[in-house]
Order: sequence, then structure tokens, then C-alpha cells
Amino acid sequence: MKHKARCQCIVTRENKVLMAKHVKGGNQRLLLPGGGMETNESYEECALRELQEECNVSGQIIMKTSEYYENTAEGIAWHVTFHVDIGKQEPSLGFDPEETGVPILQGIGWYGLNEICERDRAFLWAAGLFVIEEFSEELNSWGYDISYPNT
Repeated sequence: MKHKARCQCIVTRENKVLMAKHVKGGNQRLLLPGGGMETNESYEECALRELQEECNVSGQIIMKTSEYYENTAEGIAWHVTFHVDIGKQEPSLGFDPEETGVPILQGIGWYGLNEICERDRAFLWAAGLFVIEEFSEELNSWGYDISYPNT
């Protein structure tokens, strides 16, 4: 079974999260800016490089927010996430140098939690969004009613 690491960044501004829109096989996903590690690269270096490539901004790591494993069809994917500050820089669509043919990275933008599908929002929580003050406050404001998609 293959193991691979994906390092990613949580960048927030005004209760929104910077997300990268990926389209593959007709399916759209919103992901945190990030990607696979290169040889001899630290998790932090990888996360910041990927942010630069995909969003054309440089950042400063505030803290690691999570580290978790995901079972995928290709093997185990290890996700390491950092809360990153980009100051007042304005992100713009960059590129993924690993892509060949039709680009998977189709856009970037700022998204509120109410603009993100349940599945993608679940990955944000796993990535540690709840440790960022503005989002922990939002989470604490939610009720205690049980809800589940498609019920």
C-alpha cells in the first residue's frame, strides 16, 4: 500500500476560508490550497510552496492545526495542515506543476461555511478549522439538534 503526504494551508479572512476549486472527472471539490511533498521538503515548506503555486501568495505559518490519515483507493494519505497568515495579499489563480493535460485546478476564492458542501466542510473540520477562533465561535453557536445530510 502506498503512503503519501499532503500538506495544506488554512487561510482565513472575515469568516471565510481560502479554497481551491478542483474539477476532475466531472466532479467538483473545494480543497484547501496544498499538495504533495517533494524530496527533502519539510511539512511547513511544502504547505507554503503549494500556497504560492496555487494562489500566488506567500504566507507565514501561525500554527499546525491538524495531522490525520485518510484511506484512499491509492493508499493512505497523510494530511498535515497549518493555519497561515498572508496579510493583505490578494490571492489569484496559480497552477499545479504536476498537472498534465486539462488543469484540475479551476479556481480559487474565499468561501463562507454556508457556501461549502457538507463533504468539503467535513474535511475543513478534520483539518482543524475549529481551533481558529472565529470558526470555533461559529461552531459554539450551533445548536444541539441532530442533523445529517440526505435524511
